[in-house]
Amino acid sequence: MTILILGSGGREHTFAWKVAQSPLCDKLIVAPGNSGTAQIATNVNIKVTDFEAIKNLVLDKNIDMVVVGPEDPLVQGIHDYFLNNDNLSHIPVIGPQKAAAELEGSKEFAKTFMSRHNIPTAAYQSFDSSNLEDGYKFLETLRPPYVLKADGLAAGKGVLIINDIQEAKQELKEMLVGAKFGDASSKVVIEEFLDGIELSCFVITDGKNYKILPTAKDYKRIGEGDTGLNTGGMGAISPVPFATSEFLQKIEERIVKPTVEGLVKDKLPYKGFIFIGLIKVGDDPKVIEYNVRMGDPETEVVLPRLKNDLVEIFNATANEQLDTIDIEIDDRAATTVMLVSGGYPESYEKGKVITGIEHIEGSIPFHAGATNKDGEVVTSGGRVMAITSYGDTYEDAIKKSYQNIDKLHFDKMYFRKDIGFDL
Repeated sequence: MTILILGSGGREHTFAWKVAQSPLCDKLIVAPGNSGTAQIATNVNIKVTDFEAIKNLVLDKNIDMVVVGPEDPLVQGIHDYFLNNDNLSHIPVIGPQKAAAELEGSKEFAKTFMSRHNIPTAAYQSFDSSNLEDGYKFLETLRPPYVLKADGLAAGKGVLIINDIQEAKQELKEMLVGAKFGDASSKVVIEEFLDGIELSCFVITDGKNYKILPTAKDYKRIGEGDTGLNTGGMGAISPVPFATSEFLQKIEERIVKPTVEGLVKDKLPYKGFIFIGLIKVGDDPKVIEYNVRMGDPETEVVLPRLKNDLVEIFNATANEQLDTIDIEIDDRAATTVMLVSGGYPESYEKGKVITGIEHIEGSIPFHAGATNKDGEVVTSGGRVMAITSYGDTYEDAIKKSYQNIDKLHFDKMYFRKDIGFDL
């Protein structure tokens, strides 16, 4: 098979690394890819939302399957684009159709879906600029901290958690009237704050059947001790030590099953990954959010623990035969630590030369915001590289990642030294 992976981050390098191991994959193309995917696949410089260029590539290279990494093309309807084109409709796309991708594309859509299917989540209401005063009144009924979420896609930056009521009201106005997050915040969901510890559950579904992949926990804040601004993710751990078999059973019964059954009932066509962001409140799981693709950097610890041939799983997903697959998980823990550009998640410089990659031993460097230039690997994004390691325990694995990070360097390189601190 010739397989195309769309995307350019650490998630997509991890997909490429796993797909390249499959005897079913003869040729692997990544668009646009990065310096990591360039080592194991052919990179093609096409934007993930340029559907016309993707179509031409697929037909030109006789591509047999498309695996969609990021959310943007899914929310914009790439799966539907293939189904509605006579030359493409036979080619499987791993990722939901547009109607189902609204689970990530709209926070309000996701919340109403959960409430319709009795899936446990935080109490909420949504507002736009026409009922701003009602938003102020709803905030007054809540206890701090106050959670404000831009309804649309805001590149992981559209969620604010604020302790002061006046500041919360001001931010609500900024989002709705001042377009703080552009169109994404033309509608805002205000939620009750849930106090607990977060984790991520990953599911792959063929639209009828589903399989649960290893759980993971990521670290979103830039600063140690979970302080400072939110990022796309500074590191991750799998499995999650506090997710006991009893707790995992609650997740499956109360959240995973009703989610997949809800997609069927609501006629939302879904062949792909569901990322369920969870919080453990007391002994019970509640849903914070859905994403319609794998998380990043969680992919960098989830896929390395998957023993199965990933292409076999994708074929079963495309053919609605996931019930024929038994998921096999590596017993070892996996951890990853993200190296980021100085200044991230605010402004940062690009083009810094990365040295020491060839000295890494016993860890896997998954490239993210990195590219090849004049024979060298240089930084091209905020999150630059994820260093993944295995260990008998997550402590062993994390130690190995940090030992290898000591061998790497680029100007103003930053990483959190406390991944796993709260476990």
